Amino acid sequence: MQLALFDLDNTLLAGDSDFQWGQFLISKGLLNEQEHLAKNIAFYEDYKAGRLDIYAFLDFQLKPLSEHPRHELEALHREYMAQKIRPMITDKARALVERHRQNGDLLVVITATNSFVTTPIAREFGIDHLIGTTPEEVDGKFTGKVTGTPSFQEGKITRLHEWLAGRDQSLSDFETTWFYSDSHNDLPLLKLVDKPVAVDPDPTLEAYAEEAGWPIISLR
Repeated sequence: MQLALFDLDNTLLAGDSDFQWGQFLISKGLLNEQEHLAKNIAFYEDYKAGRLDIYAFLDFQLKPLSEHPRHELEALHREYMAQKIRPMITDKARALVERHRQNGDLLVVITATNSFVTTPIAREFGIDHLIGTTPEEVDGKFTGKVTGTPSFQEGKITRLHEWLAGRDQSLSDFETTWFYSDSHNDLPLLKLVDKPVAVDPDPTLEAYAEEAGWPIISLR
């Protein structure tokens, strides 16, 4: 069996689900537009530059989850999927996932974005397995904090090993391992797998992929 790992934002999606979740909450009047948007843009620029403080970002990004009951958040997410996410899913992205599915590969979305936002998106692709940053819950309510290792940069490797160990597996159990990503933040995991693929890559990843001879594809 082969293992196919997919980054989500700007890889399988033609956009960023985390950023768009904030934009959606602003559109619903649930966040202050001026305050939230400025911070969101600043964090996104830090992410693209490879200097993101992941814990500071998560304190910012997970706070809205703590301010609403779970049933309200789930209703909001259904609307968000229709308005923001499905328009960002291209036929090429669906076809890539389907090729790996038809091959019988184990499919996993691995993303820094929190699992509340991303689990339904993975399901939209028909992918049952998700490794995302885990928001803390107490008595069924989000606290606004993170639990465990954020699935970001080297943390993706940590979380992948933990997930595989929970299945009594390791990377060596797979004939071939694939990872698709757009971001230089994912270089640690891209370097680990057998088949790294740069997808609509940022300039840093594009330069690295060209030098390393990795495939570069577009899902747009």
